[in-house]
Amino acid sequence: MKSYLSLIPISAKVHKRQNRMTLLCIVFAVFLVTAVFSMAEMGVRMEAGRLIGKHGSQALQSLFSSTMAQTLFGAAAVLFLLILLAGVLMISSSMNSTVAQRTKFFGMMRCIGMSRQQIIRFVRLEALNWCKTAVPIGVLLGVAATWGLCGALRFLVGEEFADIPLFGVSIIGIISGILMGVVTVLLAARSPAKRAAKVSPVMAVSGNSDTAKESSHVPNARFLRIETALGIHHAVSGKKNLLLMTSSFALSIILFLSFSVMIDLVGYIMPQSSSTADINIASSDGTNSIDPGLLDKISGMAGVKRVFGRRSSLDIAAGVNAGSSAIDLIAYDDFDLECLVKDHQLRKGSDLAKVYGDSQAVLAVWDKKTPIAIGDQIQVAGQTVEIAGLLKYNPFCEDGSTHGTVTLIASGETFARLTGISGYSLVMVQTTSGASDEDVEAIHNIAGNEYTFRDQRDQRTSSTYMAFLLFVYGFLGIITAVTVLNIMNSISMSVSARIKQYGAMRAVGMDTQQITKMIAAEAAAYALSGCVVGCVVGLLMSKLLYDNLITTHFSYAVWSFPVTALAVILLFVLAAAIAAVYTPAKRIRNMAITDTINEL
Repeated sequence: MKSYLSLIPISAKVHKRQNRMTLLCIVFAVFLVTAVFSMAEMGVRMEAGRLIGKHGSQALQSLFSSTMAQTLFGAAAVLFLLILLAGVLMISSSMNSTVAQRTKFFGMMRCIGMSRQQIIRFVRLEALNWCKTAVPIGVLLGVAATWGLCGALRFLVGEEFADIPLFGVSIIGIISGILMGVVTVLLAARSPAKRAAKVSPVMAVSGNSDTAKESSHVPNARFLRIETALGIHHAVSGKKNLLLMTSSFALSIILFLSFSVMIDLVGYIMPQSSSTADINIASSDGTNSIDPGLLDKISGMAGVKRVFGRRSSLDIAAGVNAGSSAIDLIAYDDFDLECLVKDHQLRKGSDLAKVYGDSQAVLAVWDKKTPIAIGDQIQVAGQTVEIAGLLKYNPFCEDGSTHGTVTLIASGETFARLTGISGYSLVMVQTTSGASDEDVEAIHNIAGNEYTFRDQRDQRTSSTYMAFLLFVYGFLGIITAVTVLNIMNSISMSVSARIKQYGAMRAVGMDTQQITKMIAAEAAAYALSGCVVGCVVGLLMSKLLYDNLITTHFSYAVWSFPVTALAVILLFVLAAAIAAVYTPAKRIRNMAITDTINEL
């Protein structure tokens, strides 16, 4: 053997099973960063091609300083830091457990003359040795995932993604992935390396240094069974290990809650409405001059899925809250009203059922600047109507604000009674998926030239919306998978580090059921501490991100407690903690007591 460093590949082979989860964590981190930065570059390349086609090569000069490029790479940079933090915590936790299992090995190395600095170097180089396998796999998976996503966007989504590169290779993505793997491993190896270096030769020959430290602390079993008290004691006795395990579990919850905000952000940036029309037919002068019979003519035509209309009367004198004001009154057909419920546009306490037909109830658009509440009475055209519900934002304004104007929404029958108007100001047509240009032209011919005809089929954003949602949910799915794998691995490694203790306990009469309960109590302590920290910090991060990313741009947006997201991630954490108990408990049950005691 030329050098003590020659032991590194030998150690990797011997501890192949123990290192499997650590390698998987590195692969996940490299894969995610490579895919994220590669997709960001593919998006910039697509935008560059579009700009060159429209404005020539000079458009590229300002591309990388554009808002789109800054947003894409800025988001990728944030993801890089979050993934780096998650990777460091998970890998460090796994390495700490590995070091704990090999206390005797490092002590023997100290006995034959290896210095503390050499121990630190050995652990770091051993960690870097994993990168030879994990980093290339992660990079290849990241590139493959990028090709798959680009293909899906181009052929399944199409539209604005029709020009995205199919088999592009991102140098930025590959370099970022490699840096992620190396930097993550080096940062994660610092604490375990120092821990290994502190092992003295005297403690090493006795087996496990943790045992010596813990022997003077007797767990309190006054209110708990001894196996439960021992399990909790195992979890809380190692402060650094508890901190790493808690931080690792908590970070998974924090990441999940933070990225759940992105789902709301996509919804606000590209709002999807069930009443969005493919064709708009509007009166040329903005009055209610469209014949209601036009809706009947269009409804039976080829390529037409649904036809509905709106009526409007603006700046009507009305009595609002014991004062006078000019209001806008809009009429919705029944389908339009139903879509308000489907799209969750009504505030809590609204009763849409009162608005249908010829009634005395209307809806109102709400924001902080409009002092309207459910139950308020408003005088319109000499008649009194009651506010039965409130819309969360103004659908007739791009920023969702009322700008101080009271806007009421009534049924078609109520509108006709209040104003005496039966015509429409806007007719909206939703086409079938197979509607052709000839079908649209036929609708145009029926409408005639006296109205403004707009074909808006190319302005659909549903495919893009689904693509972004798929990306966000995919990332959340990966976070969840890593959470489950990390919890299962961490519990297993923690049990393996104390395998001699469990053997001794079985030797003095503790049965396998009690051993299982002890491991379950330890897992529950980790899960509980991680959930408490993760929920507190995660909810604060969720609120902070929501306010900065959404509320600052959409004043009507209000953060709400993420019950569903919190329940989902806590359920997975609980399930992972339960599943994590099974494998190590089964392993101990299947081992002979003598084998357990002699396990290194």
